[in-house]
Amino acid sequence: MGRLFGTDGVRGIANTELSPERAMEIGKAAAEVLSEGCRRRPLFAIGSDTRTSSDMLLCAVAAGICSMGADVINLGVVPTPAVAYLVGKYKADAGVMISASHNPSEFNGIKIFSGDGYKLPDALEERIEAIVLDNEGRLECPTGIGVGRVTYAERAAKDYIDHVRSSVLYSLDGMNIAIDASNGSASATARQLFESLGANAHILNDTPNGANINENCGSTHIDALAKYVVENGLDCGVAFDGDADRCLAVDENGSVIDGDMIMAICSLDLNERGRLNHGAVVGTIMTNFGFGKFCEENGLKFVATKVGDRFVLEEMLLEDYSFGGEQSGHIIFRDFATTGDGQLTACQLLSLMRRKGKKLSELASVMTRYPQVIVNLTVSSEGKLLFYTDREVKESIEKAKNELGDLGRVVVRPSGTEPLIRVMAEGNDMDQIKKVCDDIALVIERRLDGKRKIKKTKAPDL
Repeated sequence: MGRLFGTDGVRGIANTELSPERAMEIGKAAAEVLSEGCRRRPLFAIGSDTRTSSDMLLCAVAAGICSMGADVINLGVVPTPAVAYLVGKYKADAGVMISASHNPSEFNGIKIFSGDGYKLPDALEERIEAIVLDNEGRLECPTGIGVGRVTYAERAAKDYIDHVRSSVLYSLDGMNIAIDASNGSASATARQLFESLGANAHILNDTPNGANINENCGSTHIDALAKYVVENGLDCGVAFDGDADRCLAVDENGSVIDGDMIMAICSLDLNERGRLNHGAVVGTIMTNFGFGKFCEENGLKFVATKVGDRFVLEEMLLEDYSFGGEQSGHIIFRDFATTGDGQLTACQLLSLMRRKGKKLSELASVMTRYPQVIVNLTVSSEGKLLFYTDREVKESIEKAKNELGDLGRVVVRPSGTEPLIRVMAEGNDMDQIKKVCDDIALVIERRLDGKRKIKKTKAPDL
């Protein structure tokens, strides 16, 4: 992680940690760095989610860009993957998304895409950081007609919807599904998208008020969706996060189908159709232990990267892989997108169900998910840094790994988007993995002043 940028852009509490002044500085620096080599007036496409602070920060970033002589096209409220797609369609030189993804409404963030729709590599983020934090760069501001202007893309959401629809092999006619828009970006697109594909869509949480994004809804709070699907006898449900770059699902029985299981279902189908480059799937170090077993059983190659869909994509581009994703629901279909896309993922999954004529529970049975325990501990920035050097923390992690051996694994890592250290253990003995997780968490609490925030367990039938 850099000094400004985490694993998914710049993020913080809006109007304090991420102020309009800082947003404007980032806009100016991004224009300086990403406009290099342009032989015409540079153009930036900017979208946002539904947070109250998104308008404020969008205007600040746009002002910074315009002050450097670049034009801005305002996409309005759209999903993050819409920005990545529309950068190319509108022939922009870069794209910006104002969103804090799955975080609560008081947070916000700035994600930046290059002109080819990909998230920025470390080198470009570091140059932007150097300008903002170290006053490097020229930052020569034009005057008069040299100042940039803002225009509005009235068809942005529609153009994105048309793109996602074009990726679908089969319509969703006759399917009864629930869609949780998380009161976020999908509120602007989900109803039109899924109804136009023929689904009988029950759209939930699509009335954003600026404060209710991700509030007890969406992919981070999926229990209500599972209950709704079961009570209404629906085929399944899908849920997005605040900026709709993630997708999780629930089957007809209300069982959660996470990103790893979605990857298993879709990779098997892609491989059967000859559309899985090199027979490989890219995941992360947090991908469930059972996914590796699934790949072994089906002759697929599994490649693990650091956590973050940008790292998944970097590996995909490096080795020409076509499919990958994360347990959290960032799924990348490289044939259609340059980043994780929740609604595109949902459409691919639902279309696959209809084409094969199978229930989601049946499709998901191809993978056995190992029990998993996750403990999240809130720590300060200093605590996150000390994590890498504290001897007792390291020893506790090594002890846990030795205890599990080949029957499980432990992953402990600072979050790239939140003030957290995550402790995760997997294995076939729930009591054992609970114990090793608790042992590590106790050391982090004592050594790094960590405070337990959330404890989640996932214990599917083996």
